[in-house]
Amino acid sequence: QVQLVESGGGLVQAGGSLRLSCAASGRTFSSYAMGWFRQAPGIEREFVAAISRRGGNTAYADSVKGRFTISRDNAKNTVYLQMNSLKPEDTAVYYCAAAPVSFGLVTRTIRQYDYWGQGTQVTVSS
Repeated sequence: QVQLVESGGGLVQAGGSLRLSCAASGRTFSSYAMGWFRQAPGIEREFVAAISRRGGNTAYADSVKGRFTISRDNAKNTVYLQMNSLKPEDTAVYYCAAAPVSFGLVTRTIRQYDYWGQGTQVTVSS
């Protein structure tokens, strides 16, 4: 069982930056690939970024590539999402999630993620 708690959301102007954090409970954090997803009102939850169990591999949605960076600190049981050059279309609830995939792999597939946080709101004003 893994419990995930996101933090760091808020209101920011377009062009600004935010850093989201996701703290995981338990001693098996490094057994999971981690991902960030987002959901805006009326839109299906979508993949944002993912990172492999030791952080050696990452993947990004095209819409955030070059602006967002995912990272993790297994000693702190925490995964981060650094978001720069934010746009109004980045406004959404952001969720972190854990996927029990094999070492070195990342996944963009929602159904492969077993554990989810409660989400943190990010609002980007124009």
